[in-house]
Amino acid sequence: MWGLAAVLAVVIGTIQYLDHRRATSGGEGAGDGRALLPVPVEQLGALEIADAGRLHRFERDQSGTWFYHGVHAASEAAHTHVADPALSARIERAVEAFGRTRRERDFALGRDGGAYGVASPEIVVLVYGPRQTQPLAQYAVGHLAPDALSRYVMVVGQPVVVTIPNYQIENLLGLVRAASGAAAAGAPASPAGSPAPAILPGPGSPPASAAPPPATPPAPAAPSSPVLPGSAPPPAPAARR
Repeated sequence: MWGLAAVLAVVIGTIQYLDHRRATSGGEGAGDGRALLPVPVEQLGALEIADAGRLHRFERDQSGTWFYHGVHAASEAAHTHVADPALSARIERAVEAFGRTRRERDFALGRDGGAYGVASPEIVVLVYGPRQTQPLAQYAVGHLAPDALSRYVMVVGQPVVVTIPNYQIENLLGLVRAASGAAAAGAPASPAGSPAPAILPGPGSPPASAAPPPATPPAPAAPSSPVLPGSAPPPAPAARR
């Protein structure tokens, strides 16, 4: 088991190294027919990842710094963002790595979209140019390939399914988890979970925990002589002079 994991780690590391060599050698760019993205990373302004029905948006500000934008309602159009330096660096690394993604194999789509998992994908990736509302490209992410190292991806609008290294998708999903966790950690606590405030007593009133004083018991009645049936009651004692 450990030997297989080591072999897979070496294979993935080799692929990443070769991708980096291609990117830095000048052989990859907008004119590279095997590149997945239609433009170089420097020309991207935003990246959106839809995962299991939830949309995550990563955007580059005017200074070129990446930040996690999230999803905002129309009523929240006027808002600002403060980029987290650590998260910005991680976003930049993930986007640059995704920009080096290359198509491995091509398959005619035909009617086999369901077999590749791209007909109803759980993951969709969209890339945008700076300050653009329409995406440059959309990618429907499908199933793992039988070798468990590649992932089926369909470029929306093209009748072809390609494979790309699966670690590129795992990198994006890891970025989503990191950004979501950072956003959740920075959110204020909900007041609904706070305990109710204690009710303070008013001036001169006893504390809420004090019990009321006990009532004074009534005095016991004086004993009287029993009266037998058919007999007159005993005479009242004469008053003393």
